[in-house]
Amino acid sequence: MTGYIIRRLVQLVPVLFLASIGIWAMVYAVPGSPIGAIVGENATQEQIADAMQRLGLDRPLHEQYFSWLRGALVGDFGHSIQSREPVLNLIMARVPATLQLGLFSILVGLLLGVPVAIISALFPNTWIDRVLSAWSALALGVPTFWLGILLILFFGVQLRWLPAVSTYVPFFQDPLGALKNILLPALTLGTYVSGIFARFLRASLLGELKADYVRTARSKGLPERDVVGRHVMRNALLPFVTIVGLMLAAFVGGTVVTEAVFTYPGIGRLLIQAIGVRDYPLIQGCILFVLVIYVLMNVLVDVLYAYIDPRIEYR
Repeated sequence: MTGYIIRRLVQLVPVLFLASIGIWAMVYAVPGSPIGAIVGENATQEQIADAMQRLGLDRPLHEQYFSWLRGALVGDFGHSIQSREPVLNLIMARVPATLQLGLFSILVGLLLGVPVAIISALFPNTWIDRVLSAWSALALGVPTFWLGILLILFFGVQLRWLPAVSTYVPFFQDPLGALKNILLPALTLGTYVSGIFARFLRASLLGELKADYVRTARSKGLPERDVVGRHVMRNALLPFVTIVGLMLAAFVGGTVVTEAVFTYPGIGRLLIQAIGVRDYPLIQGCILFVLVIYVLMNVLVDVLYAYIDPRIEYR
């Protein structure tokens, strides 16, 4: 297992290298420049040249890239053009908020999606299955920003049960305050992913329920809850874990639309703010952070396969 993990991490090196080139080049391909925001519209050529020299934008592009890459390898993504603070500090300050939102959203998605998938798979082609499939389609089809606005209007404006503007409150510091602030954005994201979870798990369960071992287990007189809970679910979880892992990686990387609707102080909102002011170092740092989260989550999902299904061997 250890050797497999090391090999996977080594294989990620060229992937991250090529991705870093794309991230760096993509930002510079976007129209606009941070110089105008720094020196102002009425700046002289001398002021513009001085700002470009200070930011290193007057050097050849390959020198700028390798200078940025050397710093990124040691955790130095440079300083924000706007706030002059280290980019890594700005990102890490938002990680707890985004992580808390991601975990709660996944929890909501699992609580809604897993029961729907199990019931739908146990009663295929019935009116129950059709109703639950319609729920999954509705959960996937409703835009998250629209659902978020509806939840704000109903629970935040009409009933005034929950705050319309969500702030980050550490859960272990104030559990009740954290739940009040995280519930609406988590419900918005969780409803969407519940549709994804329900569809994938239902398809996986239907395939497993047709297997020979299920027929054998039932013929031996095992209760249906044991057949489904102990045998079918464990085998059906393999493809499902991949989806959960990717969704968690997406949420930890920042949910731009939802965080913007609820003004939640996560990485997604930080990225939007950086794009708005052409803060190149901060944009590059945020995108690279999201990329690293994705690739590491893929490795973690592969490792979890061995614990879910002991038949899988890594060499």
